[in-house]
Amino acid sequence: MRHGKKFNHLGRKAAHRKAMLSNMACSLIEHKRIKTTLAKAKSLRVYIEPLITKSKNDTTHSRRIVFSYLKQKNAVTELFGDISNKIADRPGGYTRIIKLGNRLGDNAQMAYIELVDYNELYFTDKPKKKKTRRRGGSKSASKTTALEVAENIEVANEKSSKAKDSDEGIETTVEKVEEEKVDEIIEEKIETESIEQSQEEKKEEDTEEKIETESTEESQKKQKKSEKKEDSNESLEEEKAD
Repeated sequence: MRHGKKFNHLGRKAAHRKAMLSNMACSLIEHKRIKTTLAKAKSLRVYIEPLITKSKNDTTHSRRIVFSYLKQKNAVTELFGDISNKIADRPGGYTRIIKLGNRLGDNAQMAYIELVDYNELYFTDKPKKKKTRRRGGSKSASKTTALEVAENIEVANEKSSKAKDSDEGIETTVEKVEEEKVDEIIEEKIETESIEQSQEEKKEEDTEEKIETESTEESQKKQKKSEKKEDSNESLEEEKAD
């Protein structure tokens, strides 16, 4: 009977479960934050926090005990080095679980598990900003407001004058750019027309050459036919004479 066995078996046998938790603990030590299901995160917290407490006492015995759980030398050196220095003043609660949404497919609830001292967003020891208050009567306040209004008016006038000058400069540059574009378009048209004319001339020359070659071929064929006829006539006359 399994009376009193209330911990989560995670759907695995004991050897598989221990190997999985060992690998997850090593990856958490290496990356300082991992994403997994909520059930695995809760069981990993129970698995790794005693090992982190053991790393506060840096002796050969404690290193061997932690190595029997993690089975990775790099994870053990990281745990007894940087991590043990960071959590030296913390009496417990070295990890934090942040719940996420459900996973697509099996709808399992996901969560982040991270080491508390490596997340700078949740630090509460940030320096507070000093609150400043202005003291004085209504006269000083009215004087300061009047000076501020006058300064704002001067700044606005300067900005408007600069804007006008910049608008005029922009208009002149736009006109110049448009004239340059028109000149470029005219030059491109002239170039295209000249190219088309040269192409037409080349086509005409090619057609003339083709006609000449055809005429020479026909004349050569006619000459060959006439020569053949003469040879045949001569052969016939020789036969008759014989």
